[in-house]
Amino acid sequence: MKDQFCAVVTGQSLIKHDIRDVIDQRFIAVTDFLRQGDVVFTNFESTILGKHGGWPTKGKYFGYSRAEVLDALQAIGFNALALANNHAFDLAAGGILSTLEEVEARGFLHAGIGADETEARKPGRHRLGAREVALLAMDAGPGPTNMYAEDRTAFRPPRPGVNRLNTVRKMGVPDGHFHRLARLGAHLQSSPFELANYAQPEDPIEVSADKEINFYGTVFAQAADFGRLIEVDQRSASVHLAAIRHAAAQGDFVIAYLHHHHWEPGWQDVPRWVQTFARMCIDAGANLFVSHGAPVLQAVEIYNGSPIFYGLGNFLFHVHPDETEWNPPEVWQSIVAACRYDARGNLAGIDLLPVVIGADPQSLGSAAGRLVPVAVTGSAARDILEGFATRSRAFGIEIEVSSPRGRIALPAARKFG
Repeated sequence: MKDQFCAVVTGQSLIKHDIRDVIDQRFIAVTDFLRQGDVVFTNFESTILGKHGGWPTKGKYFGYSRAEVLDALQAIGFNALALANNHAFDLAAGGILSTLEEVEARGFLHAGIGADETEARKPGRHRLGAREVALLAMDAGPGPTNMYAEDRTAFRPPRPGVNRLNTVRKMGVPDGHFHRLARLGAHLQSSPFELANYAQPEDPIEVSADKEINFYGTVFAQAADFGRLIEVDQRSASVHLAAIRHAAAQGDFVIAYLHHHHWEPGWQDVPRWVQTFARMCIDAGANLFVSHGAPVLQAVEIYNGSPIFYGLGNFLFHVHPDETEWNPPEVWQSIVAACRYDARGNLAGIDLLPVVIGADPQSLGSAAGRLVPVAVTGSAARDILEGFATRSRAFGIEIEVSSPRGRIALPAARKFG
C-alpha cells in the first residue's frame, strides 16, 4: 500500500523581488496551503543574471532576476520549477546557463532549458514525498528560433536554450479573401528572396502550394471561415510524448508542462489545440498537465482521471507599473490547487484556494500592493471560484464553491505507480 500524495500547483511566478520579508496573515495562509504538497510546482517566469552574464534579447518585455528570488520561492514552499517560457532567454545563453546553475544548486526539480537540445528535452526527476516525480516542460512560442536549444552538428556548435514544442500559426480566411491576398502579393511583387530577407534571422516559413500564402511572414490558409489556426508539428510532439511514456513506464508521477502565448481573442478561453495536446500528454502517461502563458485563470478538466489545468494565470507577477495592459482585474486573480491522490494512486479530489495578488487590503491589484498573492474571502473569493467553475463546466467539471474555498470531488479513475 502506497502513501497518499499531494501535488500543489499555482499560477506562473514572474518574480523579481525577494518576498521573504513580507508579513501578512493572508500571504501566510497561501504559503501554508503550498506546504501541504509533496510536490509544489510553479513556472519560474524569468531568467537569472549570474556568473555567466548575458545581455538583453528583447525590447519592452525584457526582464531578469537575481538568484535570491530562487531562495524566496524555496522558502515559501516550492520544490519544482518549469523553466521553459518566453522570458527564459531574455539574457541569451548566459541567462540559461546561470539559471541552470542556480536552480540545480538549490536542489529544485526542474525541466525545460538546457545547454543543448538533448539536455533541454530531458525530464527532471526527483523523489518527492513517497514518489518519484518526473517533470517535462516545453514552450510552444511564438518565439525566435534562436531562443530554443539546439544540438551540435558537423557545421553548428550547440546552443543553450529552451525546450521547444514546434508550432505554426496560420490565419484561416475564406476563398474570396484568400485570392485577394494572392493578388495583392502579386501586385507588390513579393518574391522568395524578399520573404527570406525579411524573415531573418529565421528561415522563411514553408507553405502548402495553392492552399496557403506566406504574406510577409504571416501564413494565410484557405478555410471555410475566419480563424486562428495553431498547428503542432507532429514530429516535435512525438519526441515529447515519448519522453512522457518513458517516465510513466518507470512508475513515476509525471507532470507535463506547456507554456505558450498563442492566446485566444478572449484570453480566458482555452485554445482547442491546447486541449488536444494536453489530452495526448495524458494518454501518453502524464498524471498532471499544467499550462501558463495567458496571464489569466482559464479552466480545468479531468481527463481519464488526470487533471488538466489549461491556464492558472499568475501567482507572482512583478511587472513594471507603466505596463497598463495588465490592469484588468482578472490578471491579478487566480487559484492555488492541491491535487490529492489516495494510497492506490487514484486522484481523490482537488482543493482550490482563491488568491489575489496584492498585500494591501485597501489596494488589491494596485501598483503598490502587487508584491505577493493573498488568500481572499467573501465576495472576492466567490467571484474567482464561480468564474473558474463557469469556464470549467464546459469541460464537464463541477466545482463545489464553499467560500473561501472550492473543491472538485470525483470518484477515482486513474492511478499511477
